[in-house]
Amino acid sequence: MCGRFAFYSPSEATAALFGVTGSLPVEARYNIAPTQYVAAIRNGEDNAPELAMLRWGLVPFWARDPAIGNRMINARAETVAEKPAFRAAYRHRRCLVLADGFYEWHREGSVKTPYYISSADGQAFAFAALWENWNSKETDESIQSTTLITTEANEFMATMHHRMPVVLTPDTAQRWLAGGDDALQYALEHVPELRAWAVDRRVNNARNEGAELIEAAS
Repeated sequence: MCGRFAFYSPSEATAALFGVTGSLPVEARYNIAPTQYVAAIRNGEDNAPELAMLRWGLVPFWARDPAIGNRMINARAETVAEKPAFRAAYRHRRCLVLADGFYEWHREGSVKTPYYISSADGQAFAFAALWENWNSKETDESIQSTTLITTEANEFMATMHHRMPVVLTPDTAQRWLAGGDDALQYALEHVPELRAWAVDRRVNNARNEGAELIEAAS
């Protein structure tokens, strides 16, 4: 699974990598956790890509209680097209969640060590994701939310964890947004080169923030 990530690059420059103009008032974050808002790119009403802020934890449009989103932070690539919670969004509401890196925890015996993973060239990237719009039937509450798609770990990631998020380059991102059942498989076959290093366990607490969280543990 992917339960924590970082995004600190300027949103305008990162969006430009994926063919989008404009920016959002996005604060640099080094410990983004579920239920928080994340920067994303999606196709707008005119089918042109746009920037948006989405809450992490997908709330299906048919949900009675938005709290269900707390359990919907990830969608498995193997079943995303069929699962009731995700299949409508998979067909019609794909998006990119912008990131500079993500965390995974490697267990050795009873000890779990956090690792920070980023692209080998240090460039920001995107996660393959879905988004959904939920409206309360009792109040005027409305939530636009997202979930990150995960897959079986590749050879590099398998040394740390058995799952990983689907990481997209500008090329694979365009295929993903355009739709089609082959876009996900194409992305899985073209994962960018990654690098990783162990970081301090302070990242375990979502209340901790700051650039020191991605520094190599001493």
